[in-house]
Amino acid sequence: MTVRAVLFDLDNTLYPASNGLMLSIDQRIGEFVQHLLGLSEEEALGLRRHYYAEYGTTLRGLQHHHHHVEVESYLQYVHDVALDAFLASDARLEAGLAQLNARKAIFTNSPREHAERVLEVLGIAHHFERIFDLRFFDFVAKPNPAAYARVLDEMGLAGHETMLLEDTIANLRPAKALRMTTILIAEEQAQQPLADYVVPDVVAAVELAQQLVKPPGPRRGGGSRRRSSAARASTPAEPPRLEQ
Repeated sequence: MTVRAVLFDLDNTLYPASNGLMLSIDQRIGEFVQHLLGLSEEEALGLRRHYYAEYGTTLRGLQHHHHHVEVESYLQYVHDVALDAFLASDARLEAGLAQLNARKAIFTNSPREHAERVLEVLGIAHHFERIFDLRFFDFVAKPNPAAYARVLDEMGLAGHETMLLEDTIANLRPAKALRMTTILIAEEQAQQPLADYVVPDVVAAVELAQQLVKPPGPRRGGGSRRRSSAARASTPAEPPRLEQ
């Protein structure tokens, strides 16, 4: 296997899901939907779950069904969060990215300006050659297969030359169909059939990626888990999720 590029999801991938940042953004998405459509909190939550399952993001569902939504107002409101209250630079991540001998890009359903702010606070922006955000995909982003194909085409890569680091199981399916190597970042390391490897955090993912981009050699141990047929039989379903 020759991996030439590593695609990184952004939210809940470059930082732990447990830090609360996406919970804060999620709350603001709910507030926006409630105000826009005059819904209760429970009604807005139900609608968002439907849109997430159908379109991948709440915003895409709003665009499809509620044409009066102002996209830029939505993006500005939901991402108006003080990132430094949740994020800080990580010397281990910085060192790992510096040693990762592959092209690196961000592949996110968030807007570019949010991605740039996250990378700046984490102190790792200089490691990434591109940010592929939801505007790049004309708001039809992950897990739509066209988004993955467009990234590969833009970077001049084949699927088997590419690795994807993700925290959302559903976003791995199109990657596997394109023969990408998939690494799932999950604080609870249950095996998943769509993940070639499962690791607890992005530092472990980068360390694993360092091994996989090298020429084949003796396998090393580590915190990752290779999927197996036995694991596939006992894989738990992913809990309901909303945004990325």
